[in-house]
Amino acid sequence: MFDSANLDHTVSKEDYHREEPELRAALLKAQYDLLKDGRFPVLILIAGVEGAGKGEMVNLLNAWMDPRHIVTRAFFEESDEERERPPQWRFWRALPPKGRIGMFFGAWHTLPIIQRVQGLIGEDELARRTGDIVRLEKMLCDEGVLLLKYWFHLSREQQKKRFKALEKDPATRWRVTDLEWEYYDLYKKFVGVCDPFLRQTSTGEAPWIVVPGFDPHYRALTVGRHLLATLRARLDQKSEA
Repeated sequence: MFDSANLDHTVSKEDYHREEPELRAALLKAQYDLLKDGRFPVLILIAGVEGAGKGEMVNLLNAWMDPRHIVTRAFFEESDEERERPPQWRFWRALPPKGRIGMFFGAWHTLPIIQRVQGLIGEDELARRTGDIVRLEKMLCDEGVLLLKYWFHLSREQQKKRFKALEKDPATRWRVTDLEWEYYDLYKKFVGVCDPFLRQTSTGEAPWIVVPGFDPHYRALTVGRHLLATLRARLDQKSEA
């Protein structure tokens, strides 16, 4: 799934600044139409390789739209309270209500992937959790949730360039720690786990959208256009009632 995303997709600064204001306005209008419509919630999953602009995209979407009506949550290690409850409890209680947008920065896919890459679980356990994820996402879609899953990708060479560039800038140096370089060392294994996982969890009702993450302008427009088109299509559907 990552072959195309490994290529150097770019959008010029001029083209980006020409399109961005109109796209931003259309997204904001769609968000308020969603709030007024109130028939369904939108849940955006942000995932992918380190350095591919996941956090930047979360910040940008909150800037483009009204953050008062967006529920943004980041998930990784479980708390003691969460470990005492069913695995999906912490995600379920954070779901956005109808008419609102939720963004999960890391979600139910994160721990199974990382634990498999680190050798903490085997293939059988990963397969079991993958099945649970497919069933969870089907249930959400059956309940009317508009589930949008974005996977931000970089090639190993692009990831190295990205980390080096962040390290050179005093304002962003803090974002590259030993952990990021550990992920770089594990890149091939990480992708080896993620490729089949994405294929198995990409369904007709909740497909993964793989976003080339190296160029920030291309990345932003790709997500913005897809989010707008998908949200607009659902809003324009006539209510079954």
